[in-house]
Amino acid sequence: MYTIMTTNFEQLGLIASLAAGLTTAGISVPTAIQVEVIPAALAGKDIIGQSPTGTGKTLAYLLPLFQKIDTAKRETQALILAPTHELAIQIQRQIELLVKNSGLPVTATPIIGDVNITRQIDKLKEKPHIITGSSGRILELVQKKKINTQTIKTIILDEADRLLDDKNADNVKAVIKTTQKDRQMLAFSATIPPLALSRVQELMHSPVEILSEQSKTQNKPDIEHVYFVSDRRDKFEVLRKIVNSINIDQALVFINRSDDVELTVDKLNYHGLIAAGIHGKFLKEDRKKAMEGFRSAKLQLLVASDLAARGLDIPGVEYVFHLDLPEDPEVYLHRSGRTGRAGESGVSISIITPREATLIDRYEKVLQIKMLPKHVTHGKVFDKKTAKKPK
Repeated sequence: MYTIMTTNFEQLGLIASLAAGLTTAGISVPTAIQVEVIPAALAGKDIIGQSPTGTGKTLAYLLPLFQKIDTAKRETQALILAPTHELAIQIQRQIELLVKNSGLPVTATPIIGDVNITRQIDKLKEKPHIITGSSGRILELVQKKKINTQTIKTIILDEADRLLDDKNADNVKAVIKTTQKDRQMLAFSATIPPLALSRVQELMHSPVEILSEQSKTQNKPDIEHVYFVSDRRDKFEVLRKIVNSINIDQALVFINRSDDVELTVDKLNYHGLIAAGIHGKFLKEDRKKAMEGFRSAKLQLLVASDLAARGLDIPGVEYVFHLDLPEDPEVYLHRSGRTGRAGESGVSISIITPREATLIDRYEKVLQIKMLPKHVTHGKVFDKKTAKKPK
């Protein structure tokens, strides 16, 4: 059994091209979950892995999967199921980045609902090695005989707790039942409640359970969660006051809609802040220019929607702002996880309307976090209840 003392990916059993690809991406040391998962996955074990958001679960399953794909065969060999379209696209982008950096000719396509099914069927004719997507649309295409699940060697459930809740479990199980019994299955989540755990155990063969407290305590981000209440029209002014009062050099600013990125940037610039944005419709050159401006500290604020920010990993970001709150607590957690990375601390700041206050209660309950109310006045930030300046 490998221990946390392992210092590189080749010691975990990965081939040189994958290890070199990780070095190209600036990754040289495996996280705790990667140390435990990679050798077991390469050995063909079924795995249940639990580790907090931002600890490298996606690479923990993609790296051994890439190594096991037989690229000489033009057939689908793996299914990665995700509960949301955004997560499926995030995984797809991680796959594309790994292909680019490693040079391995692995092919993949996302298959999600609410997208033109004819185009998806055309993509499936190319027999991608990996299909990533939602269980409902994948099941539909299996039933239409557009996906041959008899060649599937590996099934991965990302955010297994949501995939196996009452809403999604039937479709997930139906997809799994169409595959061969000797396939390998891996399930991952930040939290796995007892019901989801029992359901996933029923689908596996003697799974290795990696639910270690060690990985939790070692990798759990040190993030303070705070919020300010404001009228919608005053949100930009409140953000400006916060930035100036605590001398924020740089921060990420999240909004819900990609279409609002440019308008948000204009408003922030109008309020005297140096901002740029990224969204899915940006040209690669514009995105690259915005990212370089932020990384070189020429920009104070980088505005992004959730979809545009997938795959972003900018070291040293201490503050994340939420100008809009997402309905999904996991999306909030993913956003907040852009700070407090690699052992650093960070602050996640939400600027909310009174109507959005119910989401704060939901986040606290679902994510088991504490979100502190604050207000800003006379150039200083105070606790909302005590009106004393926080430490």
